[in-house]
Amino acid sequence: MFFLILGAVALNAYALLLVLLRAAVYRTRLYRPMLWNIWLSILPVLVLGVGGLVGLTLTVVSPISGFVVLGVTGLVWLLLLPNASYLITELNQSHRSEDDEVPLWYDIILVITLAMSGVVNTVLNVFIVHLGVALTLYGDRASALLSPLPLTAVGVVMLLLGFGMYLGRYPRFNSWDLRHPISFLRKFGEHFGKRENIAACAGFTLSYAVFLALIYLVVAGPVLEGLISVERIRTLLG
Repeated sequence: MFFLILGAVALNAYALLLVLLRAAVYRTRLYRPMLWNIWLSILPVLVLGVGGLVGLTLTVVSPISGFVVLGVTGLVWLLLLPNASYLITELNQSHRSEDDEVPLWYDIILVITLAMSGVVNTVLNVFIVHLGVALTLYGDRASALLSPLPLTAVGVVMLLLGFGMYLGRYPRFNSWDLRHPISFLRKFGEHFGKRENIAACAGFTLSYAVFLALIYLVVAGPVLEGLISVERIRTLLG
């Protein structure tokens, strides 16, 4: 778990450094949307940490208030989380112009680092919630991490992430657009009123959900396996 957090922090810092150095070294304008996207990618885990801590603390004094805070935190977190995985779409190099003086090799490593920082941020967020769901439902048994309900929750989150990424890339929705529900619903209806957009959304959502699930298996899988192995050794030792 420590190395997962350390890796996420390091990737975010490296992505930020590359964005800043691009402007400083090659004397080009600072591409501020990338800085904004890095911040949005980090925001979900901050919301999860602060809201979770406040909610758990309140449950000791007032269980109802604590659970309300945890519920609101979970909803806000879920709405913000696609901003992390959305960084994958930066791979389209949309920030470059035809006469860009920045070497292509530099922008390739920049956008790959940026995209992977978003992917690792996503994995970290989902892993924390995966642990939380398992601990809440089954206590401190590490083996519960592989129980059907926590795994189903992870799968649902991956699908919602794919859908949220589609909404951000094509209808160009942002999380804060929900502050204007009427406008949101009108734009939503107009977009999905076209049959071809429904098919495109289904393909996009499923493709990215599978990708994120596979990355989650590769990155978080060894951590889960380690926790379960430690539990088994402790059980054998008595």
